[in-house]
Amino acid sequence: MAKTSRFSPSIEDYLKAIFALTEHDDTATTSDIASTLGVQPASVSGMVKRLADLGVVEHEPYRGVGLTPSGRREALRIVRRHRIIETYLSVRLGYSWEDVHDEAERLEHAASDQLIERMADALKNPRHDPHGAPIPTPGGEIDSTSYPTLADSDATGPIRIRAVRDDEPERLRYLEARGLLPGVILAVEERAPFNGPVTVRLGGPDGDSQAIGFDLARCIFIDLEPAAQPADDSARSL
Repeated sequence: MAKTSRFSPSIEDYLKAIFALTEHDDTATTSDIASTLGVQPASVSGMVKRLADLGVVEHEPYRGVGLTPSGRREALRIVRRHRIIETYLSVRLGYSWEDVHDEAERLEHAASDQLIERMADALKNPRHDPHGAPIPTPGGEIDSTSYPTLADSDATGPIRIRAVRDDEPERLRYLEARGLLPGVILAVEERAPFNGPVTVRLGGPDGDSQAIGFDLARCIFIDLEPAAQPADDSARSL
């Protein structure tokens, strides 16, 4: 099916990356964008100027890059496409959760909006993707993503894994093998000082106890009130 965006795949990738980098900050640096996309900073500078000319980003020297309202709308449209595809591949086609991200990266630019919405309807309009990330609505609304990470919070439990970073398949395979999936309830037993590991117990007093390195704990987002917002089916199915 024909794609319906007025932007090239490269521009879409930039808008999605900037959105991800500015979810909790007003702006993103060119070096952060370059690192996220795996390109040279010089390439980012040229693209940012082009995006500013298109009216989808604002760039203030020495401060960073931020999305304009129209840029944010387009970024959310792309994020919705990506996360719907991820969920469809996982729930309906049986893809493993570490494989859906890269596959969705390839498909998100080619699928039409009509196909995306048919996928969403077939899935009964899920609110979260397999990694626990919120899926924007067709109107561009998105649930809050201001969840603390396991490394940053002082909470001891019970807490629920809300989402995990999905940008590294090897990390996802490791998390899955250790049972650290969205929806899992855990309790923190110990936090070692000086960015040491976090020791947690999964699933209750009889669950497995394991130490999680600080860097990995920073990739696990938690819900401090697990009973208030149960994980939806797309996350629980994993």
